[in-house]
Amino acid sequence: MSTQIDRAWVQQFRANFDMLAQQMDARLVSTVTVDTLAAEVGYRDQIGAVDAVQRVSRHADTPFTEVPHSRRQYNALDWELSEIIDKQDTARMLTSPQSPYTRAFAAGFNRRRDITILRAAFAAARIGKAGDSSVSFPSGNQIAVDYVETGSAANSSLTVEKLRRAREILMDAEAGDGELTIACSQRELNALLRTTQVTSSDFNTVKALVNGEVNQFMGFNFVRVPSTILEVNGSSNRRIPAYHKAGILYAPLTETSIEAAPDPTKGFNTRLYGRASFGATRLEESRVVEIICHPTAF
Repeated sequence: MSTQIDRAWVQQFRANFDMLAQQMDARLVSTVTVDTLAAEVGYRDQIGAVDAVQRVSRHADTPFTEVPHSRRQYNALDWELSEIIDKQDTARMLTSPQSPYTRAFAAGFNRRRDITILRAAFAAARIGKAGDSSVSFPSGNQIAVDYVETGSAANSSLTVEKLRRAREILMDAEAGDGELTIACSQRELNALLRTTQVTSSDFNTVKALVNGEVNQFMGFNFVRVPSTILEVNGSSNRRIPAYHKAGILYAPLTETSIEAAPDPTKGFNTRLYGRASFGATRLEESRVVEIICHPTAF
């Protein structure tokens, strides 16, 4: 065969695009309270607990037992994505990238929803009649990275001891009546799987070893998220939220809208533009617990 046969070789290309590995769906919206926003800001009015007072004498004056009121403010932030699809570029391609671009945009907005909810868990929440004050996340609802029930303290990831403590905090505040969620990465799930209590079916009704994952344990529903979207503290430890559904609010103002149209400022090439507006806030401190997990320790 001719030594110049390589000039006749051909290259094969696919007419489609492959989406690289990434989180495509919003996983935490269904685990929190959702309240659609229809204005610049929204408010949730709240009523606290009252204690009965003893009547100590006949014909005593009627007591005044003031009911405590509070208010949380929430608002939405605007998010957008944009890309130009050049006609001269697509003429040199086997297929237009518009459809996969649209899917990538939708995935980006969904990840941002989860990030917004995760950040709201521990951020300062706006309170007061006009939202002119704020309340920080209480240190009493934080479980230290080196927490142990007995023995010497040692840095760890997610452990059964930390789960027990998180549930204790929530139950003691009467905030643990079902619908409890823990959002964590595969690393924390792996750490939990290594704990002997979880590997026994006596302690885990979903049989974590059989399924290869922990879905429910100790009354918590586990939702896996990428480690890259978890918040970390100043020591680079992961801030894992354990919360009741009523403890965090997600507030959509507008849902995701993705449009494609010619852009006269860019040579009438196709402008792909996506937008969405949403926000989140912590509704009640007693319904949220922070489990601090070391990123590498088991």
